[in-house]
Amino acid sequence: MAYTTTNSKGQTYYLHSKMVTLKGGRQQRIYYFAKAVKPGESLDYLPPGYQVSENTRTGLPMLKKAS
Repeated sequence: MAYTTTNSKGQTYYLHSKMVTLKGGRQQRIYYFAKAVKPGESLDYLPPGYQVSENTRTGLPMLKKAS
């Protein structure tokens, strides 16, 4: 079961993660939220050291490093 969060507008988003290659050739893991579960990319848990916040203008959830 994918990690879910519901924004202030009542929409449900699922947490995903994937490895991307940057312009310099370096590999980096990115985290993102989507409205549907994507097989192979969805996460069952919130990564340690991160917290969910919401963009107040658009209502989109995003991950931020915990302070």
